[in-house]
Amino acid sequence: MQVARVTDIPAGQMRPFTVDEEPIVVCNVDGAFYAFQDMCSHQELPLDGGELCGKVITCPWHGAKFDVETGAALAMPAVAPIVTYPVKVEADQIFVEIP
Repeated sequence: MQVARVTDIPAGQMRPFTVDEEPIVVCNVDGAFYAFQDMCSHQELPLDGGELCGKVITCPWHGAKFDVETGAALAMPAVAPIVTYPVKVEADQIFVEIP
């Protein structure tokens, strides 16, 4: 599903969206776009208010860190990964596939 234009999400930024009733976040890491479920695996709180540094999102609630490309948990208190989604960019449109 088309969620945004490339120009809607500047490099180093992220934006929350709802796709098929699923809360997601799309982020731009140096021109590469990644999408993940807007939910920390630690306590199921939103990640969209967190800090994006490179490919790492830090949960604003308890400081857990995740790789936005793979979903891997990188820092406690999270041990489980977050859900990531395939992203495709065509022309200036960003598409996210929610299975």
